[in-house]
Amino acid sequence: MVSLFAQTAKDDMKDAKGDVKEAGKSTGRAAKHTAKAVKKTSKKVVNKSAEKTEEGADAVRRKTNP
Repeated sequence: MVSLFAQTAKDDMKDAKGDVKEAGKSTGRAAKHTAKAVKKTSKKVVNKSAEKTEEGADAVRRKTNP
């Protein structure tokens, strides 16, 4: 019995093109979300470091200027 849904090589290539395009979009979205998370985390780290540096500078000021 012959299948009614037989695809040609051309149809297979069209499907593959769509799959690759969708995979690229998904990868781009994932990279965007990851970049946002990295940016947020980096900002937190920088701010915490700056806070600790300022605390250290204050301690030095207190010791040098009694």
